[in-house]
Amino acid sequence: MTALGFLYPGHSAEDDYPRIEQLLGSDIRVDLVHTDIGEDAHRVDALLRMGAPERLEAGVEQLRLAGAEAVVWACTSGSFVYGWEGAREQVQNLATTAGLPASSTSFAFVHAVSELGLRRVAVAATYPEDVAALFSEFLRAGGVEVTAVRGAGIITAAEVGTWGEAEVLELARAADTPDAQAVLLPDTALHTAAHIPTLEKDLGKPVLTANQVTVWEALRLADRRVNAPALGTLFSREPLVQV
Repeated sequence: MTALGFLYPGHSAEDDYPRIEQLLGSDIRVDLVHTDIGEDAHRVDALLRMGAPERLEAGVEQLRLAGAEAVVWACTSGSFVYGWEGAREQVQNLATTAGLPASSTSFAFVHAVSELGLRRVAVAATYPEDVAALFSEFLRAGGVEVTAVRGAGIITAAEVGTWGEAEVLELARAADTPDAQAVLLPDTALHTAAHIPTLEKDLGKPVLTANQVTVWEALRLADRRVNAPALGTLFSREPLVQV
């Protein structure tokens, strides 16, 4: 049994995680600890507070006692808002506190794009445009070319959590460009685990979503590879897209 630990801010789309655990269909256990979200707002100042060390550290002991082999800060905006170096320091501090390999959803996206051999992506973000632009800057710092960015302008994670497949698909279509090799949906407050096959079929290319890449990143840290086609191209045995 491989136990994976996740620090998830508040309550929005946390039910994606047991769904993903089920879809993995293997000896994988997903342990989720909720962190204090503070003010629910996709604003830079609120996001910086949400990702502060003391808020992440508060849940680490519970994951360690559960036997987690790796821990991932399951929040994109609460990591990329610090910039590349700041986000790196954030996960280094988390690893030191936990005594475990650690990462965040922001780095998970960069690593997943690399895993699939991609270079150019479109970003379909629920965030306001200024926050979505910070995610694009983070991707570029990681060597990923961003062909287009679409921000939906939603302020709260609570509202994002109410979206269904139709809204997710509409946003992904709006962001996609012909030269993008994949479409990225970066918000962990967005329910996507059940929609990935539909998204990939509709767009005709890989789709990477926040909760999907977060679990994949934890598996990577734990040195596990799981074939789960229901979770999309990223969880197929071989990358389906080559540069």
